[in-house]
Amino acid sequence: MNLAVRDVRHNAGRFVFTSVGIGLLLMIVMGMGGIYRGLIFEATLLVDRVGADLWVVQGNTRGPFSEVSRLPANLEYRVRAVPGVLNARRFVSHTIQREHQGRPLRVVVQGLSWPEDKGDWVPIIAGRRLGQAHYEMIADRSLGLSLGEKVRLGKDVYQVVGLTQGMVGSGGDGLAFLTVSDAMAVQFDVPGEATRLERAARLARLENIDLGRVTPLLSERVVGPARELPALTPPQVSAILLTLRDGTDPARVAATLSTWPDVTVYSTQQQKDLLLSGMVDKARRQLGLFRTLLIIISTIIIALIIYTLTLDKIRDIALLKLIGARNRVIVGLIFQQALLMGAVGYGLAWWLGGYAFPHFPRLVVIEPSDLIQLAFIVAGISMLASLLGIWKALTVEANTVLAT
Repeated sequence: MNLAVRDVRHNAGRFVFTSVGIGLLLMIVMGMGGIYRGLIFEATLLVDRVGADLWVVQGNTRGPFSEVSRLPANLEYRVRAVPGVLNARRFVSHTIQREHQGRPLRVVVQGLSWPEDKGDWVPIIAGRRLGQAHYEMIADRSLGLSLGEKVRLGKDVYQVVGLTQGMVGSGGDGLAFLTVSDAMAVQFDVPGEATRLERAARLARLENIDLGRVTPLLSERVVGPARELPALTPPQVSAILLTLRDGTDPARVAATLSTWPDVTVYSTQQQKDLLLSGMVDKARRQLGLFRTLLIIISTIIIALIIYTLTLDKIRDIALLKLIGARNRVIVGLIFQQALLMGAVGYGLAWWLGGYAFPHFPRLVVIEPSDLIQLAFIVAGISMLASLLGIWKALTVEANTVLAT
């Protein structure tokens, strides 16, 4: 019988509890890598799903996911005239937090450029897509909203007509899809008192200039709704998404738009790179640091356990030496035991992770390449951890067994 297996059977309780502890530690190591991959997936999900060829954003900015971007909504019609552009859509995305039925509701409001974009690219699992220009929404299941439920956002009430799953923003908050006009109404909503004070301030400014004194009829206009003031620009959007005609070179269209001083143009890949190098980069480095520390801690723990088990077998090892056992037999005993402990811990980590990771608040993505990489890491740390026990075993004198 193999000496390592026999020793494990002799100390089964200690081996099992130790393997469980190592398995939990390795599960966290596995989860760290999965959380990082999930972070990237969630951060780039909307950019990938929206299906734009080019992103037109505010000049000298890095796009709506990296910083604030503001463009006039009528820019959509100007970019449609560029040769090679098939379609242009307004893009509005912002995060809000409200209280709904006594609980906090944090939502990423995503505007769909109705009626061109009715959310055909949104994976619907229940209900339907948007059927009218106002007061309807498609909600992600993670928001906890049910089909047909009504939610007050701003001064209006929106009904959930469709449910989707897995559609979240870069922060892990669920998406709610509204039309662009409704999304802007939610974004720029202000309390009624603030509106009243703004109208009073407009009237005061008008009365202090010559135009207000010689044109008293203007006072009736300035105290009305802001949208009726002709001098004000239309509501602003975050970006304009371009879909190009088949066979059109994106670089040529981007070069044309780059001559406009008020906008900056990015491809989808450039937008993803900017997103990942900005808000995701620090989280990636932090998760990588924690994962490295956990691997080091795992190595130290396994090394101390193997060393402790070796100390318990000092007299047995001395007896083996006394009867003429070669050093490779003793080395194999400790080396195989360390590998067996690492293998059992890895198996437990994989099994426990399959049950635990789906219940994490953020998405955990475990790919086969990650499992293979972790298997090699576990084998490596098991071999390194066994060196301390091997060193102790080889320094044991054979006559130790004769000592009292």
